Amino acid sequence: MTGSLPPAVRRLIAATLVNTLGNGVYAAVGALYLTRAAGLSVGQVGVGLTVAGLVGLVTSTPLGVVADRLGPNRAYVGFLILQAITMSALTQVRSFVPYVVVAGVTAIADSGQRGAKGALIAGLSPADQRVRTRAILRVTTNIGMGAGMALAGIVLAVDRREVYVVALLVNAVTYLATAALVRFGLPAVERVPSATGPAASTALKDRPFLVFVALDGVLSMHNAMAQIAIPLWVATATDAPRWLISVLLVINSVAVVLLQIRVARGTESLPGAARAGRRAGLLLAAACVVLALTDITSGAITVGLLIAAALVHVLGEMLQSAGGWGISFELAPPGAQGQYQGAYAMGHQVGDLMAPLILTTIAVTWGWPGWLLTATIFLTAGTLLPIAVRRHPCWPEPTAARDQVATA
Repeated sequence: MTGSLPPAVRRLIAATLVNTLGNGVYAAVGALYLTRAAGLSVGQVGVGLTVAGLVGLVTSTPLGVVADRLGPNRAYVGFLILQAITMSALTQVRSFVPYVVVAGVTAIADSGQRGAKGALIAGLSPADQRVRTRAILRVTTNIGMGAGMALAGIVLAVDRREVYVVALLVNAVTYLATAALVRFGLPAVERVPSATGPAASTALKDRPFLVFVALDGVLSMHNAMAQIAIPLWVATATDAPRWLISVLLVINSVAVVLLQIRVARGTESLPGAARAGRRAGLLLAAACVVLALTDITSGAITVGLLIAAALVHVLGEMLQSAGGWGISFELAPPGAQGQYQGAYAMGHQVGDLMAPLILTTIAVTWGWPGWLLTATIFLTAGTLLPIAVRRHPCWPEPTAARDQVATA
C-alpha cells in the first residue's frame, strides 16, 4: 500500500496510526465520560459540542494561514501538543462552563492541525501523489479508529471514573507521541513568509473555491447519514432487526479500508476530481432513493435494500472524499496550501453542524418523501460542483482538459 511513497510520507502514515488509535478510544468513551464521570447532562454536552463546532468553523481558515507562515511541521506539532493539553484538562472537568472552555480550545487545536496536516501532505508528497496519500491516510485512520474503539470496550465494560480518566490520558499521550514522530521523523516543509506568500485572505476571496467548499460540505452530510440517519431509520421506520445497524456500519468501514485507494485513482487532476464529485452526488442520491423504498417494504426485501443502500452510499462517500481532496489541493496557489486546506475543512464543519438536524427532520421524520428530498439535495450539489470548479482560473484549458480526460 505504501511501497511507492516517499519515506517521509510513510512516517506520516505511522504517526497518523498512533494518533487515530487514541482518537478511537476517546470516540467510544468520550460521551459516557462526560455524562457518567464528569456529571454533565446530555443537553450540556450537546451545547458544548455545538459551541466547539462554531469555534472550529470560524478559526479554520485563519489557522491554516498560521500553518503557512510558521511552516506545516511546526504548526502541526504545536496544535498536537495543544490537543494533548486539552485532553488532559478534560479529566478535571466537573461543570458546564469549564467543559465549554476546554471544548472550544480543543476545537481551535483540531482546526489548526487539520490545515497544518493538509499543508504537510502537500509539501511532502509529489503533486500527483497527494490524493493517493490522503486516501492511504483515510484508510489508516479507519484502521486506527477501529482498533481504538475495540480497546475502548475494556473501559466501557469496567465503567468506572478512574478507568475513563486513564483512557483520556492515553489519548493525550498519543497526541504527544504523534507530535514527536512529526518533529523528529519528518523533513521540514518550508514556511511561506507573509512578504512573499499570498495574502492571508486569498482563500476567502476565491469565490469559485468557496462555492466548491459549500457544495462539498453539502455532500459531506453523508457522514451523518451513515452514523445517525440510517441507524435511526432502521430502528424506527423499518422492520429490519436492529443488529443490522452494526452490519451496515461494518460494511462502510470495511469498504473504505479495501477500496478508498482504488476509488481515488484519477482524482489527482481537476477534471477527474470534479467528475468524482458529480458521481458522488448521483450515488448518494441513489442511496436515498433505495432507502425511500424501505418505507413500504418488509422482511428480507427490506434487509436486502438496506445493504444495497449502504454499498451505494459508501461508494459515493469515497468518491466525494477523493474528489474533494483533489480539488482542494489543485486550486490552492503556491504558498497557500495551509489556508486553502483550512477553508476546505469549513465545508465539512458546516455539514457536520447542519446534517444531524436536516437529516433527522427531513429524511427520518418525513419518511419516503423526506428521503427523496434528501436525494434531490445530494444530486443538486453533485451536479453544481463541477460547474463551480470549471469557473476557477486554475481549470485547465480545453485542450489540456481533453488530454487529461483521455489519460485518466
